[in-house]
Formats: sequence, structure tokens, C-alpha cells
Amino acid sequence: MKFFGISEDTMEQKRRVLIKLSGEMLSAPGKTLDYDKIDAVAAALKEIAARGVQQGIVVGGGNIMRGRASGGMDRTDADHMGMLATVINALALKDALLRIGAKAAVMSAIEMKQVCEPFTRREAVERLEAGEIVIFAAGTGRPYFSTDTAAALRALEIGADMLYCGKAVDGVYDKDPRKFPDARRFDELSYDEVILKRLEALDQASVILCRDRPGGGLPVFVFELSEPKNLIDAIDGRCRGTYIRG
Repeated sequence: MKFFGISEDTMEQKRRVLIKLSGEMLSAPGKTLDYDKIDAVAAALKEIAARGVQQGIVVGGGNIMRGRASGGMDRTDADHMGMLATVINALALKDALLRIGAKAAVMSAIEMKQVCEPFTRREAVERLEAGEIVIFAAGTGRPYFSTDTAAALRALEIGADMLYCGKAVDGVYDKDPRKFPDARRFDELSYDEVILKRLEALDQASVILCRDRPGGGLPVFVFELSEPKNLIDAIDGRCRGTYIRG
């Protein structure tokens, strides 16, 4: 089995990553927000930051509102509601980080200055270099784009070395392993394989963005985030998952 991540030797150097967290990872059955889970995620992020790894975070809003699953609602309104849901999750995560002594800030693609800071690339990079964990909220600020695409976009904008995507399953499969027991997991895939086979790992737009990064593709690691400790294992290269690159 292959594991991918930042090796211990590389961890000693200053590195920058973008971590995508699904909103469902901050919830539990019967709880839109599970504060024990949020605290555990914050503790894992603080431990990663203590190793000198700069972290940008994109958090989804599926535990509260998912635009594309909104029934007969106008899609633009539904997606705006989904973006606001990500702001709620981002604020909850920021609060958990601050309470344990980590430096953290929320930057939103939709301007709401009384709640959080507006996103600017320059300010985000400065905060990362100052050791803050920067949580990017409200997706791309535009409807019809998922938080997977927002994660790829922010990763490119901040110059991340790698994009880590925490999902409900432990990598990319040829079909949904929750429905098909014979589903096959891939250790490694190229961007074009994910696109041509229409594998449901990430949105197609996000894979294309990563593939077309100037100077070479942005590597992506897809892993299961049912346990917050998997965040640390993924960064350390000890986590089961799927690596996507050129």
C-alpha cells in the first residue's frame, strides 16, 4: 500500500498546504454541529501548525445546507445559502482554534465585515506566513461552484504545495463503496484519468484547475476524515488514500 504526504524530512522545512474539510465532518447524527468533533479537528490543526506547516482551510457546508440538493429552490439562492453555511462552520472552527491558543482567522469570499474579513490573496498569504491558520469561507463567492472547486482555487492562489481533501471514504473508487461492496479503490491516479473516467472524487472543475497549474500540476491527496487524527496522518504520509497528480 502506498502512503503519500509530507515526509518527516520535509516537515522540518516551511511548507504550505490547503486542507478541504467537508461540513459533515463537523457534525454527528442529530447534531448539525458536533462541538467535540470540532474541538478535535482544531487540536489536530494546531498540532500540524506547531510543526511549521502553513495551513489554509476550506470547509464545506453540507451539514447545514447543500445548494445542489435544494429541491425546487432557485439554484442561485440555494447556493448562496450553502455559502453562508460554510461561514457558520468556519466561525465555529476558528473559535475552537482560538480557545486552544492557535492563531486563526476567517476570510470570506462574500463580504460581511461585521462577521469576518473579506478574502484577499495578499492578506491571506501574509497571515499564513505569520503562522495563522486561515479558514476560507463562502466558497468562491459564486453560485454553481462547489467547495471542492473553491479549495482548488484557494490552493492555487496561496501557492500551496499540496491539496488535501478529507472525505467520507478513504480515497477514490471506481464506484461508490458505500453502495457497491466490489468497488475498487485506487492508490494513485492522473488528473486525466479522474476526468475521463468521471470518477466522483472531486468536482471536475477542481481537478482541471489542479491539473492546469502553471509550472506543473498541484498534487491532490484524497483521504477519509471520519477521525480528526487522520488529518495528522495524512500530512505525515501515513494515511490510506488516493494520490492524484500528473
